[in-house]
Amino acid sequence: MSLLRLFTTKTLFKPTSVRAFSTTPSMFHGKSGISRGEGPYTVHFITAEGEKIDVKATEGDTMLDLAQRYDIELECACEGSLACSTCHVICEPEYYDKMEEPSDEENDMLDLAFGLTETSRLGCQVEMNDELDGITVRIPSATRNLRVDGSKPTHH
Repeated sequence: MSLLRLFTTKTLFKPTSVRAFSTTPSMFHGKSGISRGEGPYTVHFITAEGEKIDVKATEGDTMLDLAQRYDIELECACEGSLACSTCHVICEPEYYDKMEEPSDEENDMLDLAFGLTETSRLGCQVEMNDELDGITVRIPSATRNLRVDGSKPTHH
């Protein structure tokens, strides 16, 4: 049978009556298996309304990960891909000095952030480690999210 005929034969594409579905253990799904209250580190969030929320964190968690896990209101228009400034947080100076320097890409995005300070960082870029245990991060009262703030995309 020719190759062309093999690919055009309808029997190859007939759906089977039984489909095999499988699942993978949650340990292969990244950090999605971590639940609230787990982890050796503590992070203190101060919300835009001034409420203090203490959360537990593990090595490598970002501030954005923690905010999402604990339902803390912190926007992330780009879903943590370093393409916006909506996850902007303000860190305490003594902890800011213990963090890695922000990348050029992060600094470019921070230039767009509302209420920028000397200790501003993007929540998606600050990863937890033992030096940051006990950090307090403040969520600014506003963000600059052009899609939410009413701008309409235009083609150039």
